[in-house]
Amino acid sequence: MSDKFNLSPLDIEQYTLKNGLRVVLNLDDSVPVVALAVYYDVGSRNEREGRTGFAHLFEHMMFQGSENVKKAEHFQYVMKAGGTMNGTTSSERTNYFETLPASELPLALWLESDRMRSLAVTQENLDNQRDAVKEEKRLRYDNQPYGQIFDLISEMIYKNFANSHSTIGSMDDLDDATVEDVQEFFRIYYAPNNAVLVLSGAFETETAKQLIETYFGDIPAQPLPPAIDVEEPREVAANYKEWEDKLAPFPAFLVGWKIPKRRSPEFNALYLAGKLLYDGESSRLYQKLVKGEESVMQLFGFTDERRGPSSIYVGAIPKPEKDLSKIRDIIMTEIKHIAEHGPTADEMQKLHNKLINDTVRLRQSSQSRAQNIAEYALYDGDPTLINTELETLMAVTPEQIRSAANEYLNSENRSLLDVVPAGKG
Repeated sequence: MSDKFNLSPLDIEQYTLKNGLRVVLNLDDSVPVVALAVYYDVGSRNEREGRTGFAHLFEHMMFQGSENVKKAEHFQYVMKAGGTMNGTTSSERTNYFETLPASELPLALWLESDRMRSLAVTQENLDNQRDAVKEEKRLRYDNQPYGQIFDLISEMIYKNFANSHSTIGSMDDLDDATVEDVQEFFRIYYAPNNAVLVLSGAFETETAKQLIETYFGDIPAQPLPPAIDVEEPREVAANYKEWEDKLAPFPAFLVGWKIPKRRSPEFNALYLAGKLLYDGESSRLYQKLVKGEESVMQLFGFTDERRGPSSIYVGAIPKPEKDLSKIRDIIMTEIKHIAEHGPTADEMQKLHNKLINDTVRLRQSSQSRAQNIAEYALYDGDPTLINTELETLMAVTPEQIRSAANEYLNSENRSLLDVVPAGKG
């Protein structure tokens, strides 16, 4: 890292309960709040054909009550204590988190332990949450313009079903799910030995350890979940698809590339290449397409970071009457330019400034720290990586960025999804 900038390492203590629950403590008493994050090692990657959508369904089920907490009471307890909370599902994990005044730590631990120990998996809860997921799919995917394009491009990029299917899953699969299926899913994946618990913020360490032991220590471990294979061939599954979107007012497109797994040297270089291309108003594509050509209404770019093969997407919604192929040519020309010449010295400086700024901002929030630490603990087995990740990224050279962009992005091995408004194909 630059001699001019050094961040103090975060205080990290980790240990494991007898039942296999991994615990990470990050003491920071600058603000009298405490954040709790519980990450379960289960996402859509763990689902098999005919049984999709279970990980996301469980994110909903986990708020439906447990032995000592009635339906919807989890929210009420946290809100009344002045806290915030949520849960999310990805291909890689399902997480639950709350931030509360420091004095409410026992409440947060009790709530999370009660549902890990005794979730109410009943027919009634399954039926109403199945309906809730269907409604979410209708609102967020089916009835949104461009709402399905990221699921479609995933199917075009990845060949392995574990990687290619959507996190929200198939509604037919959810309809076929029995209470016994769901109870078994809970037993396998929602065990303490398949989870990481992180505390970040203001707490007394010995008191926190005693509370964690009291609430979580006697939850029984389970046999480890079945191993999964997320390996992929190098080539994408499909190079081209035209898709008619009945709700889209304008045509659009999305281009996707398959890239190596998160935190590999190539991934790190491509992650930085992506920042140069599409992250923020000073990025190359924003300057070219939004500011310069003024040819797009919306430009989007995203690095999908996974423990297995990952991906990068770039897409745009052009302004009316603007030429899609010309916009795509500009994108590919900028990629080719990075692949041949690498980033400039000014771009590297800007990149480093942004990395430092992002890291400082992340550390200012106890919840962001807790979630970041939990990812490193769950994915890499090493929560202290939060202290070295900035240094790792700052050490990536312009030549490494150039070389990775040339190998993975400046290539015909990519997926192009053309979105056509209804009746204009």
